[in-house]
Amino acid sequence: MPTLDDYKIVLYRQSDGSWAAYVPAIDGCHAIMETRDAVLDELQLVFEMICEEYEEKGQILPADREIVCA
Repeated sequence: MPTLDDYKIVLYRQSDGSWAAYVPAIDGCHAIMETRDAVLDELQLVFEMICEEYEEKGQILPADREIVCA
């Protein structure tokens, strides 16, 4: 089973000062928290929950994908 380290993470600060992070390759794998460390910790928990759901369904997580900024 892949780990969060196997995926690209988009991390940014929002206009209200909170932090957002998501994994583009995995639908629903995102988090918003007040600090950078907290959002990365929360993203890890979300990733683990999604992994469990995929495993229970006998599915494989999607492969990481390239991020292109225009």
